[in-house]
Amino acid sequence: MTGSPMNQMLGTRGYGATQRARTLREQEADVFRRVNYTLKAAIHANAIEKARALSDNRRLWLAIEAALINPENQLPQETRVSILRLGRLIQKELDAQEPDFNFLINMNDQMIAGLSGDPG
Repeated sequence: MTGSPMNQMLGTRGYGATQRARTLREQEADVFRRVNYTLKAAIHANAIEKARALSDNRRLWLAIEAALINPENQLPQETRVSILRLGRLIQKELDAQEPDFNFLINMNDQMIAGLSGDPG
């Protein structure tokens, strides 16, 4: 029976194992992809959908900032400073009266490329 609790549990375990097999960088790139998907969908959407997409992007970049200022972060100092500067630029754009969705998407795309090992 496909809907049995045992099959559901095994399916969940299988999914979890697949996620663990992926690198942290791949998982981080996927978070950016999901946020970019919502930004792209919101470009021509109503005000509520735009606000949600912008809020998701803001939360992502605030989480990145928190991770980068953590003393246990093992990224090189120069890399952390560079990403923090980018994050502050993005936060400034998010604070604009009419944020530029294409700019935000482009910046996230650059992070995806970096996390995916694609120099662009």
